[in-house]
Amino acid sequence: MNHSVRVGGHFGEWIQGRLGADGPVVLITMPCCKTGVNASLMRANGIARPESHLTADHYCSHVLKHFVSALDLHARGHLRVVSDVAAGLGTGVSTAGLMGLARLAGWDGAPQQLARACIQAEGATDPLMFPEPEQLLWGSRDGGVHAHLPPLPRYEIIGGFWGGPRPTDASDDDFPDISDLVARWRDAHNLADFARLASESARRCVARRGPAGDPTAALADQLGALGWSMAHTGAARGLIFAPDSAPPHAQDTLRKAGYTGVMHFEGGHE
Repeated sequence: MNHSVRVGGHFGEWIQGRLGADGPVVLITMPCCKTGVNASLMRANGIARPESHLTADHYCSHVLKHFVSALDLHARGHLRVVSDVAAGLGTGVSTAGLMGLARLAGWDGAPQQLARACIQAEGATDPLMFPEPEQLLWGSRDGGVHAHLPPLPRYEIIGGFWGGPRPTDASDDDFPDISDLVARWRDAHNLADFARLASESARRCVARRGPAGDPTAALADQLGALGWSMAHTGAARGLIFAPDSAPPHAQDTLRKAGYTGVMHFEGGHE
């Protein structure tokens, strides 16, 4: 007997970096309904095996052990995670899969507790377990909510993946200081303001960490986008547009430039 749940992902971050030169790594995520996972817990004949046994395709045994222990889950069987996009591209596949396991095991506790369990298991997590994750200044390594932020205005993203998988290394904190961007984020008034901050965060990240030759900024200018965003530890790249303002050839332009998995999605609030 199989049980399955759907968990939504994200598409990189609006901004990510250190809160001060030696401060924690913080981010503002960009939720995306097109990058989620379907997680299934497969059990033979609908009956869990008598021993406490849990395996998975995409997780090491120690990750599962730490996660199950942190939440005191009683899950048995084989966890199968089928994602809309490949792992390591900056869409939260790993976090979403662990969230799926918790739901399949019947866990319904507080988001903060689930986040701490993900960090105990893998060292870092995205804030996908919160109802409005893009309204948090999130500490991806410490699992802390560093600030509550106002809702974003409506926006559209035309995006794709530039390059191959680049999985997050939880010990990697070599990011630029974005404390000034965080301060300006609090005072932003419209989508153009937020898009400029996202572009600056992405520019700083590429300048410090690479990869060299990223064409996204130039494509944003070419297509008249308000700005661009990226997965700061992945391959996701997005062009930020006001609703109904993206040119009809935008997706084809990204494909011709070598982007894969090109997509369109919307977000924000009225």
